[in-house]
This record gives sequence, C-alpha cells and structure tokens, in this order.
Amino acid sequence: MDSNKKLGLIGRNISYSFSKKFFEDKFQKLMLKGYSYTIFDLTEIHEVNELFSVPDLIGFNVTIPYKEKIIDYLDDLSDEAKKIGAVNCVLIENGRKTGYNTDAFGFEKTLLLHKKPHQESAIILGNGGAAKAVKYILDKNNIPSVTVSRNTEINYRNLQRKTVQDHKIIIQCTPVGTFPNVEECLDFPFEGITKDHLIIDLIYNPNYTQFIIKASEKGAKTVNGYYMLEQQAEKAWEIWNFQKK
Repeated sequence: MDSNKKLGLIGRNISYSFSKKFFEDKFQKLMLKGYSYTIFDLTEIHEVNELFSVPDLIGFNVTIPYKEKIIDYLDDLSDEAKKIGAVNCVLIENGRKTGYNTDAFGFEKTLLLHKKPHQESAIILGNGGAAKAVKYILDKNNIPSVTVSRNTEINYRNLQRKTVQDHKIIIQCTPVGTFPNVEECLDFPFEGITKDHLIIDLIYNPNYTQFIIKASEKGAKTVNGYYMLEQQAEKAWEIWNFQKK
C-alpha cells in the first residue's frame, strides 16, 4: 500500500455524511496508515475540476445532487453506470477517471433480503440518480415498476390509493424528510398501504422518516437506507482497492 491515499465525498450541504465516519472506522480497523477521507462540499459541479488535481486522490463517492452531473467530467463508465445514467463512486487511476454505480449493488442486497414472493411490482418515488439505480435493479430482477415524481404522468398529485394497493413494494428515493428537515413528508396516499407491503426508504438519517412512520402505522414492513448505504460503501472500497492493474 502507498503511504498516502486520499478518498472523499462530493455533494452539496453534506456535513451530516455517513461516509466519512464509515471509511475512517475502516482505516482504523484495517490499521491502514496514510489513508484520509475528506468531505468536498461543492456549490456547483464544475468545482470538481479542482479536485482532480489533488495529488494522491484515488477516488471519491458522489451524492445528491451530482450523481448524474458528474458523468460529463469522467473519462469512462462501468457498464452499470452507463445503463443507469448515474454515478456514485469514482476511481482515479493513472489520471483516468471512471464512474461506477454501487447504489445498485446496495439496493439489490436490501431488496432481496426483504422481498416476499407476493410482492411482485413496485412504485419508485423520485426520478433522480438513486431512483435510476433502483429502476435498473427492479428491471434486472423482472419486477415491473411505475415511477412517480413531480413531473411524471403519474405524479404526487394524482397517485391513486388503488395504484398503491396494487404495487406491494414502494421505494422512497427522494431526499424529502432527510435530516435536518425530519418533519417533512411526501404527499402520498398512505391509506393504500397494507400489511402486505414492503416499504424501502433510502434515507438513513433519521432512522425513521415520517414516510416510514406513516407506512408502519398501516402494518407494512419498513426498511431504511442504512444497509444499502453500508453495502454500497463496501463495494466502493472494493473498487478503489482491487481494481488496481
């Protein structure tokens, strides 16, 4: 291992990030000297260019709102990142910048851990980078899905209780309800949720969003984004350390 390896996270308003603590704990556990993990809070995506000239930077994670915008600044994409159209992990090797999507890996592990056979179709709430990774995994597992966002055909204003009843998996992919705005919640027909539903909210801070609380009141099985987050981070670690030629 080289004596100096820099990693980090790019996003906007990301002081509450899970990743920094996760990776710093990992460096300690593995007794790795000379590794560091920095939060790069960017006001605009073009500021990432300055980051690319940081010596010893071997890669970084990407979070809201840059998972799609980062693509224009990269040299290469993994097959998955290409298909998904969103990147949450970048590897820098010999000056080449390659984008990966480990959200897909993390979400698939979460989904397969909790999904029951009767849960055959899904509603995806949101259409940003995370929602794209979710859709990719649902398609891969032959689970039909409907995307609901502010500007889709079915949107938050016209989403029917019956549609919710008919789709037994609901994945909340928007940042609504994330710390510090923990009282916020999507406008959603919760009366369509039953005990046969699986609700996955990709938010991990707070542990229980208003969305999860309201869904669990209807008896649904609810899961937050923590396990997915851990899994995508482990996958990123693998990419940074085992892709070396």
